[in-house]
Amino acid sequence: MLEAYLITLAGVMLAQCSPGPNMMVIASAALGQGRKAALMTVLGVATGMIIWAIAVAFGLAAVVALFPSLMTTMKILGGGYLCYLAFKALQAAWKGDEATIKANRQALSSLQNWQRGLLVIMTNPKAALMWTAVATFLFGAGLSTWAVLSFGPVAFTTALMIYGSYGLLFSSGLAARAYTRFARYVETLLGVTFGTLGCRLITDGLRDLQR
Repeated sequence: MLEAYLITLAGVMLAQCSPGPNMMVIASAALGQGRKAALMTVLGVATGMIIWAIAVAFGLAAVVALFPSLMTTMKILGGGYLCYLAFKALQAAWKGDEATIKANRQALSSLQNWQRGLLVIMTNPKAALMWTAVATFLFGAGLSTWAVLSFGPVAFTTALMIYGSYGLLFSSGLAARAYTRFARYVETLLGVTFGTLGCRLITDGLRDLQR
């Protein structure tokens, strides 16, 4: 179980490092408004991590308690989605696509920047699907609801560290120059990690069908 937890943690951290809506909104705030705005946006995104963890931990646990056989289906579907994310990450790494980051120069208060970060992560369908897939993987590995829920504070902490570093670097202009090259390596690692998680979920689901 510890192995599953650590692999999942690695996947979540790589997802936080990789390009996406969360990182874009933070970089945009950093480039347009400076360090304080970026860090408040980071706090909003990190807060959303806890909310998603609570939602999937208790929500998925309740659904599985009512329909135990549903876990097999969710393993296969969740594994398929993680493999899809892995494919997209490896494709992005291969192509070396450059994400366009536009500075947001709109004057926003600290609360508004926090709300903006929270809104981005809570309205991102990929975040919902990824967190559901991750929770399915952890439940399938035998972890309890509380163990899955503990991913919330962990993801909150790693989000502060990783996104906070992005915020500080982009506000100083350092990350903008090295971003593209760094992003390709992160996407490659993310693809391999999510591919491993996805294949394992699908394999477990197929084994359940044979029982």
